[in-house]
Amino acid sequence: MVKILQASPNDIPAIRSMAEETWWPTYSPILTFEQIRYMLDAIYSAEALQRTMENGSQTFIILHDERGPQGFASYGPKPGSADVIKLHKIYVLPDNHGKGYGKLLIDEVKKRTLALKINTLDLNVNRYNKAKSFYEKIGFQVIGEEDVPIGPYWMNDYIMRLQLEV
Repeated sequence: MVKILQASPNDIPAIRSMAEETWWPTYSPILTFEQIRYMLDAIYSAEALQRTMENGSQTFIILHDERGPQGFASYGPKPGSADVIKLHKIYVLPDNHGKGYGKLLIDEVKKRTLALKINTLDLNVNRYNKAKSFYEKIGFQVIGEEDVPIGPYWMNDYIMRLQLEV
């Protein structure tokens, strides 16, 4: 049975583990080892995750099945846009790709977004990440491009948007 629960600081070790397990196969074809390591250390350190949870900028949810945590997502208000929620992170363990877990996580974020009386959901995806086609299949459309600095590196992203049905 699959369930999606809101994460707490107690879930930080599971989130960190899933990030390590998903980032390498996802980004190794498009980013250097050094950049992946830097970003994992910067974004997914216990301290960074704790800070992000405590300051309220992102809410984390975790998808569990009978084997335990299998994926996670985080979302929050898009900076500078009071009427847009941004899906900051979404990762499903590689063994679960194709099972619909990513769609279940996005559906939960959509439900929570609508509960806030907001009907616009944005995300960024690396321009070379094959997940772009997944987002397009579920209705997201490219609305722009953005180059985001992370330390000494750059994420070359598409900005994608989904208008939610109220």
